[in-house]
Amino acid sequence: MASKRLRFFHAEPQVLDALAGTDLEVMVGIPNESLKSLSQKYSVAQAWVKANITAYMGKKRVNFKYVAVGNEPFLTSYNGTFTNLTLPAMKNVLRALKEAGHGKDIKVSSPLNGDVYTTPTYKPSDGIFRPDIADTMGDICSFLDENGAAFIVNIYPFLNLYQNPGFPENYAFFGNDDSSSMDDHGVKYRSVLDANIDTLVAALKVAKFPDIPIIVGEVGWPTDGNIYATTKNAKRFYDGLLKKMAKNDGTPLRPKTYPDVYMFSLLDEDLKSVDPGMFERHWGIFSFDGQPKYPMDLSGKGQNKSLVGGKNVPYMEKQWCVYNEDASDQKDLNVKVAWACNNTDCTTLVAGASCSGMGIETNASVAFNMYYQMSNQSKAACDFQGLAKIVKRDPSNGTCKFPIMIKSFQPTSTSTSKRSPPSASSNSSSSPSDSPSTSPSPPLLFLCFVAIFAVWVA
Repeated sequence: MASKRLRFFHAEPQVLDALAGTDLEVMVGIPNESLKSLSQKYSVAQAWVKANITAYMGKKRVNFKYVAVGNEPFLTSYNGTFTNLTLPAMKNVLRALKEAGHGKDIKVSSPLNGDVYTTPTYKPSDGIFRPDIADTMGDICSFLDENGAAFIVNIYPFLNLYQNPGFPENYAFFGNDDSSSMDDHGVKYRSVLDANIDTLVAALKVAKFPDIPIIVGEVGWPTDGNIYATTKNAKRFYDGLLKKMAKNDGTPLRPKTYPDVYMFSLLDEDLKSVDPGMFERHWGIFSFDGQPKYPMDLSGKGQNKSLVGGKNVPYMEKQWCVYNEDASDQKDLNVKVAWACNNTDCTTLVAGASCSGMGIETNASVAFNMYYQMSNQSKAACDFQGLAKIVKRDPSNGTCKFPIMIKSFQPTSTSTSKRSPPSASSNSSSSPSDSPSTSPSPPLLFLCFVAIFAVWVA
């Protein structure tokens, strides 16, 4: 089994520069905000391909395999905003790729959320596409089938636990017995991931496209910000997934081979929106500084192997900002903690998280330190009217870790490529880099914070 495929949610020049000349297979994304312009103006698609594909096809070229047009554009929360834009955008991008001479090597698809299909009986074999988008899904499947591209779906068993009180916890993982399984006309599903994949398989069959290949575009497990989001659970999930993939015995409805899988994500994202949940900043297999959070055996053989972390990481000085118990005026402590949390990352303090339940003094120290570190250790950022102080001794305690941030990275690129035009570019909405078993170069380590990588059976 290997991990040499990468998915990026948008085209970042410095990252693509770093990948040029490698054999790493790249899926590069276009954000949803660009779908309207791409669908309405072919010239926008031409410009995007020129800036983000052709520019990296010189002597040292990026090994592009897919362009992902949009990401989960049919979420019900979008209220149909992108329903009529996605396929026209996909068609224009493919046309531009073909015109530029890249059409034979680079496929076009659109990663979709698992909510585009459903099953009225809760059994995978009765899967259908969501009625409100069934016609659109049929057209997209026809496009994928005609062009030999895969159906890309993002699936998160963790969310089954998070969103559904009473969901059987073991069913979110793998290797369960009959007590944690679901019966589908005599077929036993022992993991919700397999059941989800086969619901899609059934929906494709109903739509008369039974042979379209499937890629799981995102799957993962967060490690903080929720009671189920722990390193122990993340390791359990990935160990089970990798073991299953190593066997390559597929799912009940597609028993011959398991889909390619992109694991989400490589690194934590400390600035990501937490609207979906406080765990959103903690999907990384590696922490923000490129250090592995738990052992992982990519071969799926269950060996207690450690991934290799980033080398020569330029950390800031070993100092932390903590609560000052000697401050003369303590009455505004809660106000200051709340202010700090509104201006930094306090997701480790929520119920069930790694620093929860340790008291107001620990809460204050966590909040003050995160604000201080994310302010580049500015002395002025560790005051809070005397309620905070700088210390040289690591205040980490048990599961509650106090990080030191890395120095701001200012890359110098020799690339002559240009960013995509404003109408076809945007920041990513979610979270690829070098294989985690190698030491990434600085551009990969410090720019690839929005990244996932794939594993598949060789």
